[in-house]
Amino acid sequence: MSNEIRITKEFSFEAAHTLTGYDGACNEIHGHSYRLFVTVAGVPESDEKNPKFGMTMDFGVLKSIVREEVVDRYDHSFMIRNCPENKELIEVLGRYFSRIHAVDYQPTCENMVQHFAADIAARLPEGIRLVGVRLHETATSYAEYFPQQ
Repeated sequence: MSNEIRITKEFSFEAAHTLTGYDGACNEIHGHSYRLFVTVAGVPESDEKNPKFGMTMDFGVLKSIVREEVVDRYDHSFMIRNCPENKELIEVLGRYFSRIHAVDYQPTCENMVQHFAADIAARLPEGIRLVGVRLHETATSYAEYFPQQ
């Protein structure tokens, strides 16, 4: 077997955010039940003596990476754009809550999926590449990111 195989693992977490300067309801603090789908690709292990024989990547290893980089970090947190108009709010919230993420981008689903993809890709084992990441903000709305290969 020398063909590349893709595998996907699904994750979920709860988080809140606000879209600073947005001209609608998402300018307000609100939360989502996020669903994250991470797809990686590689050639399945061909050595019969290897305990990972037949696997593209151990789902448990992928789970650990995504949990550390995304789920454990952002679950039950609040994301807000780190910009001058939010400086005071970030400082006040930081005095009362420990899971405030002041990010250098507008925390839209589109920007979040790119950020998460970069963090996950940096941790993948040799021979495994990130194919795509899908982040569902609601049951019917999501953003997908496909890194340039």
